[in-house]
Amino acid sequence: MDASLLSIQPNAPEPLYRQITGQIRRLVAGGQLRAGQALPSVREVAGLHAINPMTVSKAYSQLEAEGLLVRLRGKGMVVADLATPPDLVARWALVDPALDALARHARELELPADALLDRLKTRLKEDLP
Repeated sequence: MDASLLSIQPNAPEPLYRQITGQIRRLVAGGQLRAGQALPSVREVAGLHAINPMTVSKAYSQLEAEGLLVRLRGKGMVVADLATPPDLVARWALVDPALDALARHARELELPADALLDRLKTRLKEDLP
């Protein structure tokens, strides 16, 4: 995995380590990261994104405790060999909280559903960081 696949936003309200863990979970669930695939080193991620290495280490440790990552001596962190790949229901479960928040914000701002869906379709087609 290339460290630039992670999109870390220092000014976002979500803590940096949660941004990292959430993105790695989604990359594994979506199949972009496969069992045995190595993750970039803590130093590489921290250096590229100009964040504290302890933040990256905390994210990796949390994912290791969850069983999603495995630490291999001399090789760093790799994606664990999951018994079964995540199914569609598990992948939707990762997206649903963001959809709930989007729907709530759209209702609060009284945005029309059709326009919101059009903008979402456009965003899905874009190559966003």
